[in-house]
Amino acid sequence: MRHTWAAVVLVVACMGAAAAASTSNVPMPSAAEMKWIKMKPPAPVGLPAGIVGVSGCIPTMGYHYARPKTLPFGPIYGLYNGKPTFTEIMVDKKLFESGKSWDEQLKPLPGYHIDHVDFWFEPHGHEGYPIPHYDIHAWYIPHAEHMMMCGNTSGKRPLWLGGTP
Repeated sequence: MRHTWAAVVLVVACMGAAAAASTSNVPMPSAAEMKWIKMKPPAPVGLPAGIVGVSGCIPTMGYHYARPKTLPFGPIYGLYNGKPTFTEIMVDKKLFESGKSWDEQLKPLPGYHIDHVDFWFEPHGHEGYPIPHYDIHAWYIPHAEHMMMCGNTSGKRPLWLGGTP
């Protein structure tokens, strides 16, 4: 089961690169980016019990960890260079539109504080969560720092991750 969810969340974290590429001129990840994406996630040091690695190192985000039974909503946790970097939830667009509320989400892990929050809209969804939704990251590190993670030398979100040209 771990490998099944790892594949699903890898695609979730890549934000539907294959779907985007098949419906538009958005490029696929480069060979260098794929090398990072295919890396095995390190042990989930400093994360809650029951959390498992579910993706390689995704540029601008890092490695992803979750409890498979809580996917796709989350929480999903990020780790990079042995340090927790974010808490994430993925929220169905229709739930936002209907007025659904959630309490006590995106709490920082003990010993960390939230630096900023990014809302990344996925208008077409992606494999593993194929509906329009928001990926919401509560970051523990500055924006400029996480934008350089996993070999992303541009400091911008790659086009295949929803970045703009």
